Amino acid sequence: MSTLSTIHPTLLDVTKRLDPNGKIDKIAEILHQVNPILDDAVFIEANQVTGHRTTVRTGLPAPTWRKLYGGVQPTKSRTLQVTDSCGMLEAYAEIDKALADLNGNTADFRLSEELAHIEGVSQELAQTLFLGNETTEPEAFTGFGPRFNSQSAENGGNIITDAATPDNTDNSSIWLIVWGANTVHCIYPKGSKAGIQMEDKGQVTIENVDGNGGRMEGYRSHYRWDAGLTVRDWRYVVRVQVDAEDLTKNAASGPDLIDLLAQAVDLVPNINAGRAVFYANRTVRGFLRRQIMNKVANSTLSIEQLTRANGALVREIMFDGIPVRRCDAITNTESGI
Repeated sequence: MSTLSTIHPTLLDVTKRLDPNGKIDKIAEILHQVNPILDDAVFIEANQVTGHRTTVRTGLPAPTWRKLYGGVQPTKSRTLQVTDSCGMLEAYAEIDKALADLNGNTADFRLSEELAHIEGVSQELAQTLFLGNETTEPEAFTGFGPRFNSQSAENGGNIITDAATPDNTDNSSIWLIVWGANTVHCIYPKGSKAGIQMEDKGQVTIENVDGNGGRMEGYRSHYRWDAGLTVRDWRYVVRVQVDAEDLTKNAASGPDLIDLLAQAVDLVPNINAGRAVFYANRTVRGFLRRQIMNKVANSTLSIEQLTRANGALVREIMFDGIPVRRCDAITNTESGI
């Protein structure tokens, strides 16, 4: 049995510390069931109200080979300050009071109806983690995709595109992310609470419910999640882009996913620096599973039982002890890098 490292706080860990009454904890556990990336992401309180400022080392001081009676010039490292912003993700759930009261258990009925809103918030956050771009959507935060989208950039060495089709839009990405306080982590505003915040507005009169000025009595809930992303050390993120249409079950042609995962692991300076996880969508992960079955014995791939942060036991695809999680926020329609 493999167990992910527990030294870095997940969303569930943080909410348990911040809200002892258990209400937020229950929602956090629901979110885990909806989107497994929330099992893994490390959440840290930002050092600013609206964002998080990080000092990143961009250059090392150069040492000198000294000869006898020779001098050594003092040197210094180079650093750069980067500020990552937090976005405010909100939703309202409104339910007809008469309908909610019919079954005699209003609270449970409201929760069952509002699960769709919770799932919507969860999926939107996951999509933003990979696709968010403040250039085109200033209200959100910038995700991994726009940060790792040019091989001529400083982090271009951590983008593997040999199996992608540059001129097509049928590509998909596998992401290797090492979550940790000093590597990659999510943020929430200074002085606030981590995770989704739910406020029961109770019974309210809902105006213009039918579009013609009509009113009704209903129950209203407000959901809010303030979050952002900080890539403190880009060396702990690897993007592997493949042509999804060229995948085959035995890698006889098209992308060899096992080889590509091995390349990704080798690019990370220290795979044990945090919580390492691979992410791929259903299509790519499905072909990876099939390539496992067609691979020779003693492969570095396996299917093992894994204990998640919420205590659930699940069957996972593993590569070198690193779980390969399904995340459908990753599309099959990426343009080639």
